[in-house]
Amino acid sequence: MDDLETLAGAIRSADTAAALTGAGISAPSGVPTFRGDDGVWEHFDEGQFTYGRFRRDPEGFWEDRLDLQEAMFGEEYEPNAAHEALAAMERDGHLEAVLTQNTDGLHRDAAAAVRGDEPGDPNAKADGTVLELHGNARRVRCADCGRRREGDPIFERAADGELPPTCDCGGVYKPDVVLFGERLPGAVIQRAQSLARESDAFLAIGSSLVVEPAASLPRVAARNGATVGIVNLESTPCDDDADVVRREDVTEVLPELRGLLESK
Repeated sequence: MDDLETLAGAIRSADTAAALTGAGISAPSGVPTFRGDDGVWEHFDEGQFTYGRFRRDPEGFWEDRLDLQEAMFGEEYEPNAAHEALAAMERDGHLEAVLTQNTDGLHRDAAAAVRGDEPGDPNAKADGTVLELHGNARRVRCADCGRRREGDPIFERAADGELPPTCDCGGVYKPDVVLFGERLPGAVIQRAQSLARESDAFLAIGSSLVVEPAASLPRVAARNGATVGIVNLESTPCDDDADVVRREDVTEVLPELRGLLESK
C-alpha cells in the first residue's frame, strides 16, 4: 500500500487528527521566509524586533516595523492548493484543527474561502480550528487593553507619521505577533500540546521542526501512539519519529491526500 494511502487511512479512522504547518506551506504562495537563502533576516536585523525594544522605544520599533511589513506583505498573497486542501479536510471533519507557525493569515483566508464565509473577526480568539501559534502579522493588538484590529489602517496611520500608533484607550498598538523575547500565548500552546497528545493522526507540513515549542509536537504525538506524517522538502529532526515522510512539494502532496480521503 502506498504510504500516502496509509496516512489517509489513519486520518480516516482517527477520532482526532491535527496538522502543524510552517513556512514551507506559504512559500509557494510567494510569502518570504524568515530564514534560509534570501530570507527576511538576511536583510533586516532581527535584534531590532524584540519585545524589549517595543516597550523601550516604540517609535523606533514601529519605524523599522513599517519597512519589515512592506518587505513581508508589500504584495498580496493568496492561499495555495496546500492551504485549501487542509481547509477542506478540516471542513469535512478529517482534521480537528490546523496549528500554524506562520503569521501570514493564509490558513484563515483558506478556511473562509472553502466555507464561503467572510474573513473572521480580528478580535476572535485563536482557539478554534486555526491556531496561529505565533500570531497574525496582518492584525495589531493594543498592548494595554488587548483590543485586536485589522492591521492595514493602523500601518497606514504609522506610515503617515503617527509613531507609535495608539489605541482609543491610549495604549500603543503592536503587531499581533509573538516578538523575540515574548512568550507564546499560553492558552494557544496548551491547546496545541493537548491536540498533539490526543491525536491518532498528526501531520507536519512545510516545517523544518527546529523552532520550539512547535518543533516537539510531532514527537509528542508519536509518543502517544499517533500515526505521524511529515511533508517537507528538506529533512527534519523528527523524520525518524514519523511513519510517513514525503520530501515533496506540499501543493502536490496535500491535494493528493485530500483526494484519497474523499475517494472512500
